[in-house]
Amino acid sequence: MIVRIATPGDVPAIRQLIIALATYERDPDAVRATEQSLHQTLFSQDAKVYAFVAEIEGNVCGIAIWFLNYSTWTGRPGIYLEDLFVAETARGTGAGRALLRALAQEAVARNCARIDWAVLDWNAPAMDFYRALGARPQSGWQPWRLDGDALAEMAK
Repeated sequence: MIVRIATPGDVPAIRQLIIALATYERDPDAVRATEQSLHQTLFSQDAKVYAFVAEIEGNVCGIAIWFLNYSTWTGRPGIYLEDLFVAETARGTGAGRALLRALAQEAVARNCARIDWAVLDWNAPAMDFYRALGARPQSGWQPWRLDGDALAEMAK
């Protein structure tokens, strides 16, 4: 198994893994990402979103999609892991750990203070996996979102 930076040729597999993730997270109809939008956001000249892929025998079986954020308290950048997903058939192979290791190496190389992400409150297998790696849940902060009509209204 190898982990590498995604290339434009990986976009169909990345999209399929995003759909599989949405299905796992009980919202299969929520995916609006297209191959075209993924090409634009991941590989345009001004891309601000990045992806690592895990491969087994030449087949993409996992993704880590991430972007940089910033901590005013540390005065350093951080990484926000938007999605980490490994296909069901590849779970237990070390692909998830390898993707997170690549992300940690990227964070260290960029002098990032931390890696943050969110986990659905019912996803005990993911929480167990993250705890086993030494990660810990944060408390005291609630995730908030402005989107859809409220976002459009706020932008007026």
